[in-house]
Amino acid sequence: MLGRVINPLSAFGCLVHCNSSILTAMTKQSGIIFTQFRNHNKHWNPKFKKLRAQKLIKIKLPDYTKSNDDLTPEEVRSKMKEQGLKPSRPWIEKQIFISATGDIFEAYVPPEGDGKFSAISKTGAKQKVEFMTKKGKSYFAVRKIRSYEEEFSIGGFEEEAQSIYVKAHEAIAKKDKTALRLLVTEKAYPEVTHNTMDKTIRWKFIESLELPKVVHARCTTLMTKDNVFAQVTVRFHNQQTLAVYDRFGRLMHGSEIVRKDVLEYVVFEKHLANKYGIWRIHGKIIPPWMPPREYSARTFIEKSAEEPPEVSAGEAVPESTVNNDSVVAAEAISTKNDSQPNVAY
Repeated sequence: MLGRVINPLSAFGCLVHCNSSILTAMTKQSGIIFTQFRNHNKHWNPKFKKLRAQKLIKIKLPDYTKSNDDLTPEEVRSKMKEQGLKPSRPWIEKQIFISATGDIFEAYVPPEGDGKFSAISKTGAKQKVEFMTKKGKSYFAVRKIRSYEEEFSIGGFEEEAQSIYVKAHEAIAKKDKTALRLLVTEKAYPEVTHNTMDKTIRWKFIESLELPKVVHARCTTLMTKDNVFAQVTVRFHNQQTLAVYDRFGRLMHGSEIVRKDVLEYVVFEKHLANKYGIWRIHGKIIPPWMPPREYSARTFIEKSAEEPPEVSAGEAVPESTVNNDSVVAAEAISTKNDSQPNVAY
C-alpha cells in the first residue's frame, strides 16, 4: 500500500525536476494523445473585421448651411449617388398631340374688287404694292414647306387643293364623318357640320370658271421651334349647285337646277413636323366687300282670316265688308279641300 503511494509521488518529483508536462506524462501512460492549439477568439464572419477594429467611425454629415438651389442638376445627382439615394421620380404628364392650329394666322386679305382695278389708278397701284410685299413672304414660306416636302410645287398643289375641295363638299353632303376627318382639320370640322342635322344636302360641282390659284402662304411654329405648321390660301372661282331640304322634304335654300358662280378663298393647312401629315381644309376667308349671300327661307303656318263683325238686321252692310266676306268664303272653300294648312316659304 505504501509502495503504491510512493511510486506516483516519485514520478511527480521527477517530472517537476525535468520541467515536463504532467498531462503529457499521464497521457503517455494512459494511451490518450492530446494535441495542443493556440488559444484565440475569432469572429465567425470576417466581413466587417476592419470596421470592428476601428474604435471611431467618422460619418459625413450633410452641410445644411449650403442651399440646394445653388447646385446644378449634375451635382445633385452625384451627391444623391454618394449617399445611395435614388433620384426623385419626374412628374410624368400626359402627352399632348396638336395636329392643327386653332385659327388662321396672318390671314389673307383679298383685294377689293378681287384685284380687278387698273394698275394706273390709285387703288390699283396700292394693291400691286401690297401684293408684291406679301408675295415675298409667301416665297419664303414655300421654301420652308419644300424643306420638309421636297416634291412640293405650286402647280401640283393647286390640283390637289381642288380635289380636296370637291371631296370635302361631297362628304358634307353625304354626312360621311370618317372621310371628313381626313379632309378638314379639327378646327373646321364643327364649322362644316354645324346645323346639318335632319337636313338633306344636294351639292354638285359643275365646272371651274378659272383655274385654282395659290394667293397666300405662311408658316408658323407652335410650342417648340421644330413643330412647324403651314397654311396655304387658294382662290376658287367655279360653278356649282346647292339645295338644302329640311326633315319634311321642303326646300330651305338654293336649287338643284340653278347654277351659281361661287368665288371663295379656302385655307389649307398641313402639319409639316408630322411625317404623316396631310393637307386639309382649315377654313374660308370671306372678304368684307363681298355681297351678302342668299338667306335660307323659313317656314311658318299662315294665320287664319279674321271673322267679319256682326251686323244687325236694321243696319246696312258696307261694300268693303261684302268684298271681304267673298274673299273669306273663297279661302274657306280652298282650305276645306286641302287636308293640310297652307304653308308659305
